[in-house]
Amino acid sequence: MLNKINETLEYITARTRIRPTTGIILGTGLGGLTEHIEISQTIPYTDIPNFPTPTVEGHSGNLIFGKLNKHRVVVMQGRFHYYEGYSMQEVTFPIRVLKGLGIHQLMISNAAGGINPDFIIGDLMAITDHINLFPENPLRGPNEDKLGLRFPDMSEPYSKKLLGIAEATAQNLGFKLQNGIYMGNPGPSFETPAEYTFYRTIGGSAVGMSTVPEVIVARHMDLPVLAVSVITNIAVPGNFQKNSHVDVQDAAKLAEKNLVNLFSEILGVLNKS
Repeated sequence: MLNKINETLEYITARTRIRPTTGIILGTGLGGLTEHIEISQTIPYTDIPNFPTPTVEGHSGNLIFGKLNKHRVVVMQGRFHYYEGYSMQEVTFPIRVLKGLGIHQLMISNAAGGINPDFIIGDLMAITDHINLFPENPLRGPNEDKLGLRFPDMSEPYSKKLLGIAEATAQNLGFKLQNGIYMGNPGPSFETPAEYTFYRTIGGSAVGMSTVPEVIVARHMDLPVLAVSVITNIAVPGNFQKNSHVDVQDAAKLAEKNLVNLFSEILGVLNKS
């Protein structure tokens, strides 16, 4: 693992002068944030040693370096999923690399199905906690002590400080930022009505097929995380509807402006702190 990380870091740092302080992962249909970045370098995943390649529509597959609201960032334009056939270590390998590049915090976005009846399509939900339904943990196997503890603490998987900044920022921008618990499901099939009901019963607010493995690895390396879900469909008793990936992408586009403004303004606050 360490050799692969170092090999990848050597390749990347030879191609950019940007030393980012924040990493951003863009989920399904949310790649438009890159249009607001003062881009210095774009490196396709296919060129980066040890990086997987996204296979899902809506995930472009570029590592972008530049500035957003005068803040140095590295942006993953597209992520990797367990359902694509990658191991959990492969899915989360880029998080190891981002940490090695020197980021101080990680900001994650995703598309998720809403299971809180108070949500509407297009809402943004700040994740306050998660429930892990993936069949494998990304930390399974020998532990790399140089990366983190064998048994990392998960009492604060999502940074309370960053959550507070996000809530205040959304209020200043004039929209309501929902909050809730994210259910991490391996996918790739969407959930059945009974599963949606079960997830709501055990405390879930939204469900998706990513994020949880990335957060576990980030916290293994003591990296603070802010994660925001775009609610792309609603699944509550009496209102179950058919889902498609196209619908998810279209719904994500509706919320993209608010997400772009939210992330950009949060970075502005971090610049001052």
